[in-house]
Amino acid sequence: MKKSVILLILLVLVLFTAGCDEKNPKNSTSSEANTEKSVVAITQLEQVNTSLQKTPVFVKIGSRWCPECRSLKPVLDNLAVEYQGKATIAAIDADKNPELAEYFEVEFIPDSFVIVGIENGTYVYMQENGNLSADRYKARFVGRNDTDEEMFKKVLDLALVQQEKTDANETKR
Repeated sequence: MKKSVILLILLVLVLFTAGCDEKNPKNSTSSEANTEKSVVAITQLEQVNTSLQKTPVFVKIGSRWCPECRSLKPVLDNLAVEYQGKATIAAIDADKNPELAEYFEVEFIPDSFVIVGIENGTYVYMQENGNLSADRYKARFVGRNDTDEEMFKKVLDLALVQQEKTDANETKR
């Protein structure tokens, strides 16, 4: 009888702790499970182009070995939650995708930027001052860290305003 009571208590504890598992998305009230899926891992340019058809794209290029790049992970997670459905938050691992790092002419990491469109086959980037540029060097944020989340939000908000203007102009046509 004593063994059956102990087994029953263990069973109740196992069931109780399984129901309280914060890593289980079904039972979680935190947005952590959703956040991990929200930052898009870019492995090819077509992913950027597809996302651009719907929203501006914030891209961070970095690497796992880079401490500054790792410090941006919580910032990207926060941006992904805050801008869900309004902007695509994406990351490129320069070590796993060297051809993309080369395409964007990355010299230092982390390297971040916001793409708002494509004109004549060239990406158009949002600068920190609200101007558009086809020159990524004028619109990139190199070596930024977790203290720059507000600046990233500012540029994303400017990109969303630009998207609204573009959408309004296309509607008039």
